Amino acid sequence: MEKLERMQQLIDELNKASEAYYGGKEEIMSNFEWDAKFDELTKLEAETGETLPNSPTQNVSTAEEQTPAGQKVKHEYPALSLAKTKKVEDLQKWAADRPVWLSWKLDGLTSVLTYSEQKNESGASQSVLTQIATRGNGTVGNDITYMQDVIKGIPKTLPHGGHVVVRGEVIITYPDFKEINAALPADEQYANPRNLASGTLSLDQSRLADVKARRVQFVAFTLVHIDEEITSWGERMDYLDQCGFNTVEHEATTAEMLPDTVAKWTERAESPEMIYPVDGLVIAYDDTEYASTGSVTGHHAERAGLAFKWQDEVAVSTLRDIEWSCGATTITPVAIFDPVQLEGTTVSRASLVNISEMERLGIGENGNTELQIIKANKIIPKCVGVTKAIGKFTVPTHCSVCGAPTVVTLGVSSVKTLKCTNQDCAAKNLKKYERFVSKIGMDIDGLSIETLRDFIAAGMIHSFADIFRLDQYADKIRVMDGFGQKSCDNLMAAIEKSRKNVDPIRFITALCIPQIGADAAKKIIEACGWSVFLDRVDIGYGFADVDGIGEERSNAIRQWFGKGVNYSVFNELLQILDIVNVGAKLDNGGSCEGLTFVITGDVHHFQNRDAFKAFVEENGGKVAGSVSKKTSYLVNNDAASASSKNKKAHELNIPVITEDEFVQKFVN
Repeated sequence: MEKLERMQQLIDELNKASEAYYGGKEEIMSNFEWDAKFDELTKLEAETGETLPNSPTQNVSTAEEQTPAGQKVKHEYPALSLAKTKKVEDLQKWAADRPVWLSWKLDGLTSVLTYSEQKNESGASQSVLTQIATRGNGTVGNDITYMQDVIKGIPKTLPHGGHVVVRGEVIITYPDFKEINAALPADEQYANPRNLASGTLSLDQSRLADVKARRVQFVAFTLVHIDEEITSWGERMDYLDQCGFNTVEHEATTAEMLPDTVAKWTERAESPEMIYPVDGLVIAYDDTEYASTGSVTGHHAERAGLAFKWQDEVAVSTLRDIEWSCGATTITPVAIFDPVQLEGTTVSRASLVNISEMERLGIGENGNTELQIIKANKIIPKCVGVTKAIGKFTVPTHCSVCGAPTVVTLGVSSVKTLKCTNQDCAAKNLKKYERFVSKIGMDIDGLSIETLRDFIAAGMIHSFADIFRLDQYADKIRVMDGFGQKSCDNLMAAIEKSRKNVDPIRFITALCIPQIGADAAKKIIEACGWSVFLDRVDIGYGFADVDGIGEERSNAIRQWFGKGVNYSVFNELLQILDIVNVGAKLDNGGSCEGLTFVITGDVHHFQNRDAFKAFVEENGGKVAGSVSKKTSYLVNNDAASASSKNKKAHELNIPVITEDEFVQKFVN
């Protein structure tokens, strides 16, 4: 009786966790815990010979059929789940002497595409997309055809006529997940890419723009049906490739080769270059006719395929510190522990997600807490349990970035998160920093939004000006995740380059003054020039008289500069940057009036060739892509090169000048 009670308890816990996981809600159980409980339930079912109702060993999670929006639709071909193993020997036994294919087990939301034959305008037959459905419970899913324009990787038509059914995974890559999740409010953030993909496909028709913004994509993993006779799984995948699908990566192998093939793919799954969320591998028979003859047990088709899940390697370590990393919407706790070896790498830190998760795990004081650490899907370090805890963790009362007081908030899912109360905290204004370094701003290569977030959280950046002082943290940066000596040196060089010959239009755009984008900045500089702009800012005169600016935008500029912290940073930047003193664009033309330039090779005075081109055009000139009789000057810092443009210029007696000579002639 005790065993049956334990089985029912496990079923309730597993189904509740699955509902949260598949439904895009707050994750209440790690994959590691879920697998352990699932394995315990499987063992108890074998011992008792009993299988209780709603057991997850027999059923596809019902959560998928409950949460996504859309009408219910019955699958033409049941989307059955695969049996799973953690032993390579089981894969070999299953493959036997038949050719098989190995592919990733993508960690997303399984969906089914249906194409039906229609005639096009010319009368030729083609297969047209008629339905997209989630897997749901394997028999009935949800119709999300209205998302066809916002899910990437779904062809609207296939070149050949006939009835076609394709099954695949809707996923969000790790880089996209990090960027999208960071921009969401703390109580709306997701635990992992799978969770975010599921939550995204639950959005209704009124939020298609949000679905598109989250960059979900469809990756085909099998061709379920085609009217043509294609009995090879590999050839079926080739057909999908030819139709324009992004197909899951796959490799032909055999039972004998499987240990080496699995080891190779496992190593790739652990690589930092792995951007797709995966939670295992899948093998499938190449002979699709043979695969279709297997029996069905519960919701598993015996020969449809076999999933391989990695054994999670667990390490126990002592908690040494909790680093509270301030982000755009919340302050995230990160566990710092004694270094341990996991999956071939040294790990010493892992996110603790939020205060609620810390309480669930039972985190105690630093030095008195022993943590269980895994690398989820062999990639992301994760704390999955506490083996010993004394005392209680302390929640910081002040933000580590700006020093402002913090507050614990309760989200819609009763999740406790820590937030900074300062609206001007650098960590809360991540998008402004992203714009400052972007191509329309200061154009600093190597400063992605993720890198900026890491630097801000580490206390290196508090204002725009601090970006140009990052060299003082070079030793710290070069040992950060994703960096090394070369990438650190490249970043420092990019920052130094961005300081020189700064286009004032780009500089004003980079400041993120409300209502003042690149177009407004250009209007102001062309009308006033840089020196007059500075004078007007100093006396608060405004720019209402500038055509296309008006009172509202002028007031926005005055209000921005009227805020002490903004004016202070602005003056700091003036001391750091070399801003080109561009004059007003006169009606009778500028220094380049009537001249046509061809610019080739690297530039060093101007930020980049776009900035160079902008200067020429603002001063009445034109920039062409190739040398011709109409060319006035070819600008090439390697004036003696034997390039085709140099040769053409010499043939046509067109002057070849360096960038220094251009500056002397047309800028100074």
